Amino acid sequence: MRTPSPFLLLLTTISLLKVAVSEEGFCSTPYSVINSDSDSKPLYWKVTNPTLSPAYLQDLPGFTRSVYKADHALIAPESHVFSPLLEWINTLGAYLITPAMGSNFVMYLAKMQENSRSGLPPVDVERFIFVVQGAVTFIDTSGVSHELIMDSYAYLPPSFQHSLKCDASATLVVFERRYSSLDNCVTEQIISSTEKQPLLETPGEIFELRKLLPTSLPYDFNIHIMDFQPGEFLNVKEFHYNQHGLLLLEGQGIYRLGDSWYPVQAGDVIWMAPFVPQWYAALGKTRSRYLLYKDVNRNPL
Repeated sequence: MRTPSPFLLLLTTISLLKVAVSEEGFCSTPYSVINSDSDSKPLYWKVTNPTLSPAYLQDLPGFTRSVYKADHALIAPESHVFSPLLEWINTLGAYLITPAMGSNFVMYLAKMQENSRSGLPPVDVERFIFVVQGAVTFIDTSGVSHELIMDSYAYLPPSFQHSLKCDASATLVVFERRYSSLDNCVTEQIISSTEKQPLLETPGEIFELRKLLPTSLPYDFNIHIMDFQPGEFLNVKEFHYNQHGLLLLEGQGIYRLGDSWYPVQAGDVIWMAPFVPQWYAALGKTRSRYLLYKDVNRNPL
């Protein structure tokens, strides 16, 4: 079999881009729908109400955009499998990224229902919680409570006693990892929201960046919020030792992972192993926003 020419591969990529921005493509919603109700929908509405497949693929049983490879994975919403979360009450969870893939962290969705309550992570494990739908009450060891609403978050140090309760319903994205300790370094509980974090300088790039955790040495990972307007893209074709876990919160685009190009949309989750080539471009008619886990501040050795 002859190897496809670079020109043919380029044409194939352009065709994928055309599909991704067409009105009936993988990621698209008709223009009239975007204009008519986008302003009336809550923030991150598409994460909990995803487009499972375009109309012309609904008669293909078994179709999914989900892909798992040695150095990356794309987990589309139609592949999520929910089951009761261990030690949580009235809560269903879908584990999307785990060490079985090769990651050094866990990422899962938690759907808290009426009269639900969270469990604790294992000993020496830190936890980050981000609310994508609804509201929960966070209670710390002293009994002080905080309401976490959509777009707010909490960071809990390893072995930190706490609980979350929900009287109605809420959807959380949760990151957990076993803390990589350093002498004389201690992390602290953080309660905040995206809007409280300043925009940071991004030399050579045009996207907007917020970091939700301190950049100081005690913290062995960070969570970024990255915003792209339609047509904006990463300038650097990234290739680095850090791992990523990503949830696309808004919008749609095209993601390069290794030698593959994936149309992606709100609700999609991506795992990126160390040193997988990665690049993103925002498509469609509205901004893209994604939540990104990144391990930091530790020697790769």
